[in-house]
Amino acid sequence: MNTTDQRICLWLVPAFAALLLVAFWIFPGFFPPMSPTMTAEEVATFYRDHVGEIRASMVIVNLCGISFIPFFMVIVVQMQRMGNPSRAFAYSYLSAAASGATLFALADLAWLIAAFRPERDPQLIQLLNDFAWIAFITPVGFIIAQNLCLALAIFMDARRTPVFPRWVGHFNIVAGLLMMPGALAMMFMRGPFAWDGLLAFWVRLGAYC
Repeated sequence: MNTTDQRICLWLVPAFAALLLVAFWIFPGFFPPMSPTMTAEEVATFYRDHVGEIRASMVIVNLCGISFIPFFMVIVVQMQRMGNPSRAFAYSYLSAAASGATLFALADLAWLIAAFRPERDPQLIQLLNDFAWIAFITPVGFIIAQNLCLALAIFMDARRTPVFPRWVGHFNIVAGLLMMPGALAMMFMRGPFAWDGLLAFWVRLGAYC
């Protein structure tokens, strides 16, 4: 089995991940994240004051954000090698990865649109900012589905030498559980479950990484 294409996909990950880290570091409202309690005027002022950095950051994210798809496809290819009676988990993993990437792209576009006309009505800028953060933080269901599909496929792998060791399955379940609090970010504006909170942002982002 020629694995050159898969190795290329894997080596793309650290390169693009480094670029994404730079992009979010450039975004002045990401580390630490903007607060959902900011008023419309405060959000609009933030975008006007940092329009150049936000645009540069989101352009990089726009170019590199989809780079994790090749990595996910390597996992799908390896899942298809497993000794399972069907490929249902692999196809489910593929669908979840594609859907999650789409929502990530929508968040990037919302940040870009908010910075495109920073002179517009503050209420509209706040709406776009809210949309971007909620689209970025809360749709964890797709990621959890990926984790669970991979974990179940690992546990059901009937090969004499499994494709992935069983601890990878347990690791994916734990990672999925740690990302669950992100789903509550649309309900809280303060505390650990807000989009800038300990559980919804820092733990979720750390678990994903």
